Amino acid sequence: MELRHEFTVPVPADEAWRALLDIERIAPCMPGAAVESFDGETVRGTVKVKVGPITLTYRGTASFQEKDEAGRRMVLSANGKEARGTGTARATVTGELTETGGGTRVSVVTDLAVTGRPAQFGRGVLAEVGDRLVGRFAECLAGKLADGGAEAATDAATDADGADAGAGAVRDPGAGAEPASGLAPAAPAVETSAPGTEPLDLVRTAGVPVAKRAAAGAAVAAALAAVAVAVRRARRRR
Repeated sequence: MELRHEFTVPVPADEAWRALLDIERIAPCMPGAAVESFDGETVRGTVKVKVGPITLTYRGTASFQEKDEAGRRMVLSANGKEARGTGTARATVTGELTETGGGTRVSVVTDLAVTGRPAQFGRGVLAEVGDRLVGRFAECLAGKLADGGAEAATDAATDADGADAGAGAVRDPGAGAEPASGLAPAAPAVETSAPGTEPLDLVRTAGVPVAKRAAAGAAVAAALAAVAVAVRRARRRR
């Protein structure tokens, strides 16, 4: 099946292009995905998918088939297989970037093929899931790009402060272990590890479409039961 999506990020196209090529940076934006290794061309990792009470883990690879920086077009091919099962997933994702006033529009076309339990939802539900996932991904990516700009500004300010403190230390021969300003050295930053990857819950993500489909199925079943009862009663009257 083919899925088409568009979203906009509030940065120039060159910056958006670099961000989308940084797989390790953007992978946390995709629910259920975890990167194990990336050599610049091929990424190896896992995707966890929850179908009702069952959690499936797909292991596979994704690699860039095309990276046209001048045309701002990329093609990514991905293949995965259930770690404990026979289900498979294959996708070819084509992304094109177009600079707009104050941002970049990203157009994504996904050729998706799924076998196994997730396939039972059908095209309509999978398309709805895709819409919601792309929406989440776009919000997360925009946030990361904005945070990246803030971090760069903070780093620049920190470097400038460090240079000033260093110059002060040289000018003050009586300075001891503390900077000349008399302020205690800043505590080292503590890096926190990312939480465990949560599986992509298809039922919860699909939400309303699944509920509607279940209601429709119940209505059809009730209608068939009513017809069957009416037929039996008609036969008895004869």
